[in-house]
Amino acid sequence: MELGDPVRAVLDHKGWGALSIGPEQTVYQAIEKMAAHGVGALVVADGDTLVGIFSERDYARKVMLEGRTSHHTLIRDIMSRNVITVEPEATVDYCMHVMTEHHIRHLPVISDSRIAAVVSVGDLVKWIISRQSETIEHLQHYISGGYPR
Repeated sequence: MELGDPVRAVLDHKGWGALSIGPEQTVYQAIEKMAAHGVGALVVADGDTLVGIFSERDYARKVMLEGRTSHHTLIRDIMSRNVITVEPEATVDYCMHVMTEHHIRHLPVISDSRIAAVVSVGDLVKWIISRQSETIEHLQHYISGGYPR
């Protein structure tokens, strides 16, 4: 069942790795990096240590609405600090539950105490749709008699 697949399978398909930014960099630098790579969030790392996450939502709520400037505001001043993470063996179902419960769209994946990747709600939805399409195709072949016996 696609919801029972480990997030590792999603990342094996999508690709491992996570874009990061340092806490002393500016919001402008983060937005520039996010735009260049087409992502909605960056993990904030101090060396190899995960210290936060910065997302488009953080920008909208903590920079725009508070009248700050992106050129002068540091990531450490507005990043989300209490980062919820999962391990690669967490199921897609579990990740979707965590993201829904905590109203988050990006979930860092930690392996061997290191940042291994970030999975987004879009990545998970795309995975589920892909797996459901495969199941439908197999069922259609079975019903039409084209499925090997």
